[in-house]
Amino acid sequence: MKIEAVDFYYLAMPEILDIADGSQDLLLVRLQAGPHVGWGECEASPLPSIAALVSPMSHGACKPIRDSVLGQRLDDVADIDRIGQLVRVNSMDLLQADHALSGIDSAMWDLLGRRLQAPAWQLLGFARAEPRLPYASVLFGDTPPETREKARGIRARGFRAAKFGWGPYGRSTVAADADQVAAAREGLGDDGVLLVDAGTVFGHDVEAAAARLPALQAARATWLEEPFVSGALAAYRELARRSAIPLAGGEGSHNEDMARTMIDHGGLGYVQIDAGRIGGIAPARRVADYARANGVVYVNHTFTSHLSLSASLQPYAGDAADAICEYPVELKPLAWEITREHILPDVDGRVRPPDAPGLGLTPDLAAARRYLLDVEIAVGGQTLYRTPALTD
Repeated sequence: MKIEAVDFYYLAMPEILDIADGSQDLLLVRLQAGPHVGWGECEASPLPSIAALVSPMSHGACKPIRDSVLGQRLDDVADIDRIGQLVRVNSMDLLQADHALSGIDSAMWDLLGRRLQAPAWQLLGFARAEPRLPYASVLFGDTPPETREKARGIRARGFRAAKFGWGPYGRSTVAADADQVAAAREGLGDDGVLLVDAGTVFGHDVEAAAARLPALQAARATWLEEPFVSGALAAYRELARRSAIPLAGGEGSHNEDMARTMIDHGGLGYVQIDAGRIGGIAPARRVADYARANGVVYVNHTFTSHLSLSASLQPYAGDAADAICEYPVELKPLAWEITREHILPDVDGRVRPPDAPGLGLTPDLAAARRYLLDVEIAVGGQTLYRTPALTD
């Protein structure tokens, strides 16, 4: 079968707040091949990704993504990698290409799984989907009492692990950050799994990050995530050398080589990969295999809808050793409402990707249309993109 349509939809909350909450807008991807439809999502600013889909050719290695996808055969798993590689070659200098490709790749796995009546994780070669301990992923409160109450609320909902990040952390004093971390630990209880995300706030400043280590160690944090900007390998490596707390990072990797370099040279204990950013499920699976072979724990990254959550769980669904996963719990209504089903913790408090075909979730298009933005891109009097009808 041939890919006959690839459609992008820009969905957004009525008001976008200046906070590190990726669930406020999203780019929904619809792929059609014959009678079959697949859905995916990109972890990227929607408008630049739409432009990457349709932008006029700049030169031979900077072509619109759509040209490498439309008309391609999609009959088996090998075709997904082939199409992905075609996009990378033809759109090498289109810097949004991997972000936009991520949603298309996920949609291809969804479409192929629906056609073959198999979950995406099964197509990846896994015999079963292993259970994961979900960590409730939230932002720090503006004050330590707010953080403490958030943590208590998370435990009251049955979560045994939580990650606090961004917000005021790293933007004030070392003592203020210590108070935030202590409040999170107090709210979670002694037996809770605590993770801390610095949100790249320290840039390349190893000393500023190192000053926070005693408080993290006192609170028995499992990891310190993204203390530095993506690619700051020397800073990561030096802090890892000085820290008893393992470092986590890699969500900013938008291709396999970036992720492998972080694993090889960043001193990471955990590598976090977003299937909606790195180019899709296929490259994320290869990074998961590489991480395992090099003694680094693979963890999904996601902070948007459950469609994105499902895609992020597929690349390591059958790996029993990597037993933790990110699970956003402060989603805006948009991110919750666009799927009819959701990935919920079981009676043991663990989650798995769906057993249903493809990504296992059905978009609620009526709900999605409430958040749909009308977008038109015209160049030289020619309309290159206009928001298509959002239909099954």
